[in-house]
Amino acid sequence: MSEAFRALPAVGTLLTRPEVAPLLERYGRPAVVQALRQQVAEARRLLARGEAAAAEALFEAEALAPALARRLQPRLVRVVNATGVLLHTNLGRAPLAAAARAAAEAAGGYVPVEYALETGARGRREEAVARLLSELTGAEAATVVNNGAAAVLLALGALAGGKEVLVSRGELVEIGGGFRIPEVVAQGGCRLVEVGTTNRTRLEDFARAATAATGAILRVHPSNFRMIGFTERPSLEALVDLGRRLGVPVVADLGSGVLFDAQATGPLQDEVPARSALAAGAEVACFSGDKLLGGPQAGFVAGRARALERIRRHPLMRALRCDKVRLAALEATLHLYRDGRADEIPVWAMLRATVPDLGALAGALAERLAEAGVPATVEPCEDAVGGGSAPGRPLPGMAVRIATADPEALARRLRQGSPPVVAVVREGALWLHLRTIGPEGLEPVAAAVTAAWAG
Repeated sequence: MSEAFRALPAVGTLLTRPEVAPLLERYGRPAVVQALRQQVAEARRLLARGEAAAAEALFEAEALAPALARRLQPRLVRVVNATGVLLHTNLGRAPLAAAARAAAEAAGGYVPVEYALETGARGRREEAVARLLSELTGAEAATVVNNGAAAVLLALGALAGGKEVLVSRGELVEIGGGFRIPEVVAQGGCRLVEVGTTNRTRLEDFARAATAATGAILRVHPSNFRMIGFTERPSLEALVDLGRRLGVPVVADLGSGVLFDAQATGPLQDEVPARSALAAGAEVACFSGDKLLGGPQAGFVAGRARALERIRRHPLMRALRCDKVRLAALEATLHLYRDGRADEIPVWAMLRATVPDLGALAGALAERLAEAGVPATVEPCEDAVGGGSAPGRPLPGMAVRIATADPEALARRLRQGSPPVVAVVREGALWLHLRTIGPEGLEPVAAAVTAAWAG
């Protein structure tokens, strides 16, 4: 084994290989040297596991340059999502509309992010987004921060800092990355008071838990799970009525960001629209920008003007504020809603795709693949909204199934292709879900699968 380690090529030797020369010209010596060191380190790890053949293969002429290129290129490259999960958290959640992408690109230069062109005076950073959001939700005022959890954190800190926050035990959820609602409440400077039981919490439970130290009632979106069976929880309207009697605000964490009642249908029937939550009397509603709203990552807070004034003055507001590129993309996305052009937002186009339409796309892709010798069939499948939205409510879809002896190897080659294609391996086959591929993805996916199949 020690001989195998000693036989590994030196970085200096690898630098003289002809296939490395173009990379040196493009990326420069320091970056290529670092990539080669990583390649040698990977070979050492393989040798330590007894995989000598795999370690040797890392330095073959046809493998070395592509491997180095993958190490040197930016990590955040555009991929094709073939998983059928619309708001795939690991793939950046909602893809942006063309208008939002164009606005983000324009914001790469100088933009009047805090400057009023009409008067030449300093302006408020989030003013345009806040105005649109208020118009769309019926809120008296609104603001935006860098993600949904930050919106809840800021709202609680501003409205109930130093006081108790009442939350149903059935809503003490853990969100992505291991972050939990009790921790968010604590970081907001509040003391959590658990109310009721896991499966059943009644209005009188909240009333009994309230004291002179109560600062807010928090209603939490049940992200990534759905509780069924012997369950109960008070309506938002009932909580608001209790809050008014107690003199405390109700903060509604809506999670996914449905704006209107008309959108909360089908698999989204359990999502509470922002406009409805505010009409029910919530002091503020908090929700995400990069889920069902279809914009970039952001957290919105909309509601009463008195509450938003306190929130905007909170010290955390500056720490959590959005940059100019994100604000530009958000404004463009909200303009699409205001102008009745929400069908241009990719997540809504994917949600509205019908099974017959998806079947036609799957048939076209399977035909292309069959012509290239790839054994592809059209099969029904289940898609998912993802991003914590509509848990337990799958979307009927259509997929292309590729039978192969080693679907994991094929999936790996697809991920390493250009463009990378992220597919699903299940039931001993590779599956390509058409809902997230879409019409524009047919040609790139067909070419990528054909190349990966050829090895």
